[in-house]
Amino acid sequence: MDLRENERRVLLALKGLGGKATIDRLAEASGLAHAAAMRAALSLESSNLVGIRERKITRASLNEEGKSYFEGRLPERRLVEALIKMGGEASINDVLRAAHIEGEMAVIALGWLARKGWAKISQKEQKIRLLREPEVGADEHLLSMLGSAGALVIEDLDDDLKEAFKMLRGRRIVEVNEEIIREIELTEEGWSLLEKGIEVIEEVTQLTPELIVTGKWREKHLVKYNIRAPAPRIWPGKKHPYLRFLDEMREKLVALGFREMNGPIVEVSFFNCDGLYMPQDHPAREIHDIYFIKDPKYGDLNPYKRFLEQVKETHENGWKTGSKGWGYKFSLLMAARLILRSHTTAVSVRTLISDDLEIPGKYFAVARCYRPELIDRTHLSEFNQVEGIVVGEDLTLRDLLGILKRFAIDIAGADKVRFKPDYFPFTEPSVELSAYKEGYGWMEFGGSGIFRPEVTLPLGINVPVLAWGLGVDRLFMMKAGIDDIRYLFTHDLSWLRGKEMI
Repeated sequence: MDLRENERRVLLALKGLGGKATIDRLAEASGLAHAAAMRAALSLESSNLVGIRERKITRASLNEEGKSYFEGRLPERRLVEALIKMGGEASINDVLRAAHIEGEMAVIALGWLARKGWAKISQKEQKIRLLREPEVGADEHLLSMLGSAGALVIEDLDDDLKEAFKMLRGRRIVEVNEEIIREIELTEEGWSLLEKGIEVIEEVTQLTPELIVTGKWREKHLVKYNIRAPAPRIWPGKKHPYLRFLDEMREKLVALGFREMNGPIVEVSFFNCDGLYMPQDHPAREIHDIYFIKDPKYGDLNPYKRFLEQVKETHENGWKTGSKGWGYKFSLLMAARLILRSHTTAVSVRTLISDDLEIPGKYFAVARCYRPELIDRTHLSEFNQVEGIVVGEDLTLRDLLGILKRFAIDIAGADKVRFKPDYFPFTEPSVELSAYKEGYGWMEFGGSGIFRPEVTLPLGINVPVLAWGLGVDRLFMMKAGIDDIRYLFTHDLSWLRGKEMI
C-alpha cells in the first residue's frame, strides 16, 4: 500500500502505544504536529487502517475560591475542628472567631455545617453543639484530587465522586469545560499491515534546484499526487442565511413587478401614525409601544404642509372623505414628534405622497422596525417587516388575498394559508394572514387590508390601495424550521454552516 511518510509515522506510533491512543498522545509519540497527525489519521481512516472515535468529556478544575479551600480546607471543616477543640459545644461567635471565619464566609460555613449534619445550631441560644465527629467526605476527597491534579475528567470518576462534583459545582468553586476527545485505534487491517513490516521513508513533495544539482533526488522518495486523498473541509466567508433570505425575497418581489421603496428609521409621528388615520390618543402611541427620540424631540413638517392640513382636518371632522373624523383637536406638535419607526407602513405613506409614485404601481419595502417588546421566543425589540402596497383602479379584496397567498407559498415555502378578519385604524376591510407548513404548524405573519379613504384622500390618492405588512423574521423561521426568533442572530457556527440551502 502506498502510504505517506506521516501516515507511516502514525501507524508505527500507534503500534508502540498498544494500538490505541488519543490524538494528543499520538502526536507526541509520532513527533508530528497535532494537525499533521490528525490529517494522517483521517487518511488512514479512509483506507480502513484505523478507526477514529469521538467522545465528549467534562473537564473540571478549581476556581480561585476552590483553590483557597484546597489550601486552607473547607470552611465547615475548619469550623467543626474548632468546635471539637472547644469541647463540642460553644457560642456561635466564639467558634467562628476560633476558626478565623467572618463575614459572608460565616454564613457559608454555618450552612454547610448544618447541611452535612455535623452539628446542631440553636439560633435562640446562639450556640453550636457537635452531633458527630465527621469523616472526610467525597466532596473533600474530590477537592483534594482537583487541587493536586489541576484538572480531572468527570466521566472517569466513580459514582460517589460524580455526586461530589455536583456538590462542588453547586457551591460554584469549580470551573467546567466541555471538550471533545478523539481516539485513534488500529483496525485488523492496520495490524495486519504492521505485521508485514513498514518503515518510515523520507519524502519530498517537490524537486528543488539543490536536489537536482547534487543528484540527491535519486535517493529521495517522490510523493505521488493522490487525487483521492481526503482534504480538510473549509468554511469560506459567506452571507448570513437570514440576509441571503432577504436578498432572495427582494429578487422574487422585483420579478413579480414590485419596486422597492425606502424611508428613514428615525421618523416623524405624522408618517408613522397620523397619515395612517391613527388618532393621537391611540394606545399604540404610548411609551410602551413606541420608542421616542430624546434629542431632538421634533422633526420638520414644513415640506409636507399641504398634506398635513388635510390630514389634520380629516382627524378633526373627516374633511372631504365622507367620514366624521375622530372629533378631537389635532396637535401639530405631536405630529412632529420624532420616534423610531414602529412599522413599515410609514414607508408606504411616504411613497404615496412621492412625486415618483406611478399609478398603477406595485411597491415593497423590507425595513427594520422598533418596539419596546419583552424579548422571548417570538418577539424582539427590533425586527424586520416586509411591507407592500398596490395602487390602481378597480382593485378588490380578492386581489389582496391572491397576492398574500402567493407571497406565503412562493417566498415562505408554506403549504397552505388562511385568513381571518382583523382591525387596523387605517384599513377597511382588514385581514390577518396565517400560514401552515408540514412539520412546523401554523404561524401568524401579520396584517393587511385596503387603505381607508381617510388615509388615501388626504394624501392625494383617488384609487384603491392594497396594503400588507408581514413579519419577515417569522417567514424565515418557517422556511428555516426554527422556533425561536432569537436564533436569527445566533453565533452557533454549526447551525450557520448547515444552512446552505436557505
